[in-house]
Amino acid sequence: MKAALRSGLLSLCALALGGCAGLGSWEGERTVYNGKKSPPAADSPVRAERAVGADDHLVQRGDTVYAIAFRNNLDFRELARWNGIGSDYLIRPGQVLRLKAPPAAPQPRFIEGDVQTTAAPEADIAPVKSEPITADTPPPPLEPPGAVVVGTAGFQWTWPTNGTVLRGYEPAQGNKGLDFTGTVGQPVFAAAPGRVVYSGNALKGYGELIIIKHDEVHLSAYGYNRQRHVKEGDVVTTGQPIGEMGSGPENKPLLHFEIRERGKPVNPVGFLPAKAKPAAK
Repeated sequence: MKAALRSGLLSLCALALGGCAGLGSWEGERTVYNGKKSPPAADSPVRAERAVGADDHLVQRGDTVYAIAFRNNLDFRELARWNGIGSDYLIRPGQVLRLKAPPAAPQPRFIEGDVQTTAAPEADIAPVKSEPITADTPPPPLEPPGAVVVGTAGFQWTWPTNGTVLRGYEPAQGNKGLDFTGTVGQPVFAAAPGRVVYSGNALKGYGELIIIKHDEVHLSAYGYNRQRHVKEGDVVTTGQPIGEMGSGPENKPLLHFEIRERGKPVNPVGFLPAKAKPAAK
């Protein structure tokens, strides 16, 4: 009797578990089916939401608006505006972003005739100042795409490492910044105060890369780190250690440093202070 009762209970439990196993339930971003977690494979291809043209970019896992703009020498605000991206700058894998301004809308046609027009009154528009980002202030709300910013950096720059400049700014030869040599593991410093907007290795040709946003106009980039000590969203101060010098493509100590102004590379020498000469003995 007891054996029969026990057998019946086991059968009921098996039926109940079998019925539950057929249901899908969310666990974070993963779905559980039949008791097994099935997250998307990290190396699985991203499916494009539309056809990808020559002037488009297919968003991959780990991409950010800042990183895509940096890779294509674009102002991140323009990239966002061209693609209708909100002020949070959120994008998703599979999204296809245009890398050029959309064609201008056709001008309306007017019918000939007597038309009376009235000039609109002029409005007093105050210029928007570009304020530097400091560690003492909370993160300001992001401006809507297309906002006009007037002004220059209101802070002092410093050298990103104590190494020697191995190669200067030569955009015609493909070098968009300064290449420093030194010792693998020596500190890499933030050249100016700001907020880390990229920290990763998804941009080919830069190794372990850090990008810092200093204001609405200026970014700085630090490539070929051995280690990165900051993450996206961190606020840094001038001279703060943010990484360690690593090895470049030739397996020699290297830090690649760039300054971007409205998305375009500029010569960092024009921003960095003159190095003091050693005292005469």
